[in-house]
Amino acid sequence: MKRRTFLTMTGMTALLAACGQWKVGYDNAPDAAQAAGWRVTSVRVTVPQSLSVSEENVLAPRADIVWQGEPAGDRRAQVAQIVETGARRGAAGLKGGRPVRLDITMLRFHALTQRAREKLSSSGVHSIDMTVRVIDVATGQVLAEEPRLEADLPALSGKQAIAADQQGQTQKVRITNHIAVVIASWLGTGPDARGSFSRIGV
Repeated sequence: MKRRTFLTMTGMTALLAACGQWKVGYDNAPDAAQAAGWRVTSVRVTVPQSLSVSEENVLAPRADIVWQGEPAGDRRAQVAQIVETGARRGAAGLKGGRPVRLDITMLRFHALTQRAREKLSSSGVHSIDMTVRVIDVATGQVLAEEPRLEADLPALSGKQAIAADQQGQTQKVRITNHIAVVIASWLGTGPDARGSFSRIGV
């Protein structure tokens, strides 16, 4: 679990800044030799209704789902699409003969609000946690299961965010690409992405 210390910042209503360790981490990756025999034919992403969603444009909303990187809409659906796209890319390296499905359930998807992107500088974290299961399409057997895959990513804010947006590296693009890297790492088709970093985040 992430280690977060919560600090109340004077004059910033309801702001909770977390200063601590963030990471890409998992403990139950499938055996690489076993995974090499798989071919991912579908990805299903569930964003449970039990997860809280915030549209508050404050520095750090208290919610499980914070996503303002697209026009207002069904945030759960938007998050599911981002994660599905990233997971499909990350699983594309599996070319085996056994059809499998990835079942992903979101535990947390907390990106930066527009206010945080504008007001912060060299700080902020995209905090993303999920469960992952590999299911045999033919039998329904669970072949691998990760109870908590942590896929945190340093966020860009201030001038860095503006420059990245101008180059097409929006929050959505960066998070999608990051999820692809983390899923590929977990499946053993890409470099090991695990590691931690210290940063003021939310």
